Amino acid sequence: MTRDQIRAAIEQALKAAQRGGQLPTIELPVIEVLRPKQADHGDYSTNVAMITAAALRKAGHTGNPRAIAQIIADNMPANGPIGRIEIAGPGFINIHLADAWLQQQVNAVIEAGDHFGNIDLGKGARWQVEYLSANPTGPVHYGGARNAVLGDALANVLEAAGYRVQREYYVNDAGNQFNIFAATLYARYAQLFGRDEPIPADGYQGDYMIGYAQTLVERFGDRFMHMPKAEAIAQLKPLSEELVLEALQQEVRKLGIEYDQWFREQSLYDRGLVTEVIDLLRAKGDIGERDGAVWFLASHYPKVDKDEVVIRSNGAPTYFASDIAYHYDKFVVRGFDHVVNIWGVDHQGHVPRMAAVMSALGLDPARLTIVLHGLVKLIRNGEEVKLSKRRGTIITIGEVVDEVGADAVRFNLLTRGPESTIEFDLDLAVQASNENPVYFVQYSHARICSILAKAETEGLLNATQTTPDVAWLTHPSELALIRKLLELEEQIEMAVEKLSPHNLTHYALDLAKSFNAFYRDCKVVDAAEPARSAARLHLSQAARIGLVKTLKLMGISAPTSM
Repeated sequence: MTRDQIRAAIEQALKAAQRGGQLPTIELPVIEVLRPKQADHGDYSTNVAMITAAALRKAGHTGNPRAIAQIIADNMPANGPIGRIEIAGPGFINIHLADAWLQQQVNAVIEAGDHFGNIDLGKGARWQVEYLSANPTGPVHYGGARNAVLGDALANVLEAAGYRVQREYYVNDAGNQFNIFAATLYARYAQLFGRDEPIPADGYQGDYMIGYAQTLVERFGDRFMHMPKAEAIAQLKPLSEELVLEALQQEVRKLGIEYDQWFREQSLYDRGLVTEVIDLLRAKGDIGERDGAVWFLASHYPKVDKDEVVIRSNGAPTYFASDIAYHYDKFVVRGFDHVVNIWGVDHQGHVPRMAAVMSALGLDPARLTIVLHGLVKLIRNGEEVKLSKRRGTIITIGEVVDEVGADAVRFNLLTRGPESTIEFDLDLAVQASNENPVYFVQYSHARICSILAKAETEGLLNATQTTPDVAWLTHPSELALIRKLLELEEQIEMAVEKLSPHNLTHYALDLAKSFNAFYRDCKVVDAAEPARSAARLHLSQAARIGLVKTLKLMGISAPTSM
């Protein structure tokens, strides 16, 4: 990254000053390089001179921070990214990138192509991102789209940062809710054949259950009408699960999401892993029995003040028992280095208990990160649309995607950090105007494609096999666009550090604005100045690569025309 090159140049300057006797030989401090808040303070800034002065005083030497800053500036390597240097305040070093170096980065962007922006932060570590994971008891309402989009975009970012990522959906098919679902489906199925079969009191009332039942009739006819009710429900349970998962896969594909694995909770019981893990914890003294139930003694661990039931007094395991076995499977059986779970904010009370589980299993709790996200308020005509799967008054992910498009959904749901509530205005999402942020970014990409097509028609693009002379790129708007392009690596790093890709939406808007300012200020296709035009077309191609990569990280398309 550019910042790393700056840091390396500062370190080189400090070592040169020590070799030349300008600074005493002491252990060099950690060099922190940041982007200043004010643009006129340069591209980067460092307080290394002040830190070095403090280290010198601690070692018995004297040192003036501003004088040290000047020594560092005087020893900076002549070639590379660093151009003008300013000493500010008590000893800050403000660094402006060199124009000649910036110009050459256009070639680097184009040479990198699809790999532009990638960094090797992960160094091949195996990470799993588990997201959405709604109960397979019907279509996923729109609120679940945020979980899906956040997890999917985060997985994209992690891959760009050098991690090996598995995307997983955890299918909760072993609990009582799915039994209720199967009983409801049987009732709807029987009703289609004229039987007066009531829906369970706690069943699912939505019309979507009728749709599932109709599909069963199409595939199996009246087969389940000729057997006892209990037997029919037992046979319908696995069939209905496949039915719902099939529909769910179609729903998430509308958002452009494909999972590497759909992991079934029931498999933990079929393999005996739940019993195995509870026995393991019992041997360690972390399982106790009281009131006829079996408890995980979570209170043995920090920040947890109560124990949790894993086997009820009636012998039925709880969801928490499955969660313990599931995470044992993730870390011990499958060997992931790190796991990220994307959960709704209503699960926040579960977070400390999972840290206790990790410790009880002999695993570092820091290897499990739970990202909690706020709610989504769907707005239509200025009013919130209420959702309730049980009552059947739901709007599904697929319905919203069909109405406004996957790109608008994904962009909107990534505009804020996970902890924030998001209001999604359906009316704005369908507007083809610059007020719609995803339209603005995509239109900027389409504009570049149009410019390049025009240049090709006029014979100004790829007229020769030689690389354009980027030294022509001297206008402030040209250099500003290059600077903005080079921020992508840091944006990816930031998204990984925060485990939230919401910064990419703001970066995409800034990059689009930078390109539009360049296009406004600089005539790109100009037959009267072919050399300058070639350089500007080269920069346009680099900008296109940057926009495509940023949109791809968010799972959003980059249309060539609009």
